[in-house]
Amino acid sequence: MDINGGVQFRGEQRPNREIGAACDAFWHWHCLVSCIMVTLTEPPAVELARRNLPICILDDEPDLVETTSERLAKAGFPTFGTSNPQEVLEKIRHGECRAVLADYKMPSMDGFAFLEKALQCDPGMYVVLVTGFYSVDSAIEAIKRGAYDYVCKPVDFTRLTKTLDELADLFTQKSRIRDLEERLLINLQSHGIVGKSAAMLEVLDLAKKISRHYTNALITGPTGSGKELVARALHQMSPVGQERFAVCNCSAMVDTLLESQLFGHMRGAFTGANETRAGLFEYADGGTVFLDEIGETSLAMQAKLLRVVQNREIQRVGSPEVKQVDIHLIAATNRDLRAEVAAGHFREDLFYRLSSIEIHVPGLMERPEDIPILVQHFLKKYSEAYGKTFQGLTRRAQIALLQHNWPGNVRELENVISSAAITANADFLDVNDLPAMLQKPLRRASTSDANWQPLPLDEVRSVHIQRVLDLCNGNRVRASQVLGIGRTSLYRFLKRSSKKAVVKGAA
Repeated sequence: MDINGGVQFRGEQRPNREIGAACDAFWHWHCLVSCIMVTLTEPPAVELARRNLPICILDDEPDLVETTSERLAKAGFPTFGTSNPQEVLEKIRHGECRAVLADYKMPSMDGFAFLEKALQCDPGMYVVLVTGFYSVDSAIEAIKRGAYDYVCKPVDFTRLTKTLDELADLFTQKSRIRDLEERLLINLQSHGIVGKSAAMLEVLDLAKKISRHYTNALITGPTGSGKELVARALHQMSPVGQERFAVCNCSAMVDTLLESQLFGHMRGAFTGANETRAGLFEYADGGTVFLDEIGETSLAMQAKLLRVVQNREIQRVGSPEVKQVDIHLIAATNRDLRAEVAAGHFREDLFYRLSSIEIHVPGLMERPEDIPILVQHFLKKYSEAYGKTFQGLTRRAQIALLQHNWPGNVRELENVISSAAITANADFLDVNDLPAMLQKPLRRASTSDANWQPLPLDEVRSVHIQRVLDLCNGNRVRASQVLGIGRTSLYRFLKRSSKKAVVKGAA
C-alpha cells in the first residue's frame, strides 16, 4: 500500500473503492455458488412436501390437461390428468389423490356438481376450480360450497404453484399433527384404558394406590363403561400381575352351571359330568378371578361365594374335600347393590366384604372430554383391522358424536366407529357413515298444536336449556357443547334464572 491509500497490483495502483467493489462481487458470486450447491445436494422441504401431494387435473380439453400436468410434474407434484370426471371420483374414493384441479365448465358435469360429489367421496379433499368466466360472486359461491380456491383461465402458474404449495404445506402439517396425536394417545393409554378426563384419571389413580394391597374389590358402573378393563388394569398392577386372570360372567349361566364353572365338579356329580374338572377358582390359584355382573346371582349362590370371599375355601360339586385357594377377587356390577341389599335381593355380608374397596367407573356422559381421544383410539384400531387409512372425522360427524347421549357408553361408541369404518371409503369418516340414529339431532317430543300456548321468549329459552341439562344428566360442560354456547354464557344464564326464580317466589 502506498501513501495515497491505494493497493499496488502488478505495478499499477488501484484505489480502495475498486478493490471493495471487486471483493463484494466475489463474495456474492461465492454465496450464489454455495446456494446452488446446497440446492443440488440437499432438496428443500418444499420439494418433499410437493411429492406428498398427488394432484388430479380434470378438464374437457385434452391439450390443457397435458400442458398443466407437464408443468406441475416439472415442479415436483405427482400428477394424473383426464377428461373424465368419474375417473377422478374413483381416484378420490381410493385415496389416490389429495387435490383436484377441475374445470368449471364441462359438458358431462359442471364444476359445482363435481365439487359436491368429490366432497361426498372425501370431505377432506382439496378442490381448486378453474374457469374462463371469472366473477367475484361465482368465486365466493365456490368457496362457500367447499372449494379451496377459484382461479381463472389462462392459468397463472406462478399463482397456482403458490396455492398448491400452501396445500402441500397444510397437508404436511396435518400429517405431523396426526403423528403427535398418536404419540399423545400412547401416553394417555394406561394398561389398555384410554382417557384424559379428571374422572378417569381419578379411577386410574385409585387403582394404582390399591393394586398392591387389595384382596377383594368391587367395581361399579353402567353397562359398557369399561369395568372389565379397569379390573384387568388392577390385576396387571398388582403383585400377581403375571399370573392368570380368569373371567366369569355370572349373568350368562344358571346356578348349577355357574357353580360347576367356579368351583369345579367330580366325575358323576351330575348328569353329563363324565370327568373330574377344576373350576376357575382353582385354575386361577395364585392369580385373580373376575366375577362380572355379580348382582345377577341368586341368594343361594351368594352364600357359596361368601365362603370363598371370607375364608378362601372351595368345594368341588360332589366332593366333601375343602381346598384352600390363594386368589385376588374382583367383582363388578351395573346395579346399585346398596339398593339391592335394602330390597333383600343381595346378601349384606357379601356386599360389605366385597365393597371394602370400591371403584366407580363413570359413564361416557360423565366424561365427554374423553370422546375425541376414544374416537381416535378406535379409529386407529379398526383402520389396522380393516386395512384402511383414516385421517379422522369431519366436523359434522364430530358434532353428531358429541350430541349423542351414549346409553351404551364406551362399548356403544366402539361399535359405532367399527361399523362406520367398515362402510367408509374416504380418508375422513362423515356423518353419512354413522348409524341412522346419529345422523339426526336429538329431539324431544314436541307439544301438539292443540296444546300450544304462546310463551315469553325467556321462558322458552329457559325450558330448552333445562331440557338439555336433563339430557346431559346435569353436566354443564356437556350441555354447553350441545347448546353451542360457552360455559360462561351458560353459567351466567343459570345464575340469572335462579335469581328470577327467587324473586318470583318472594313475590
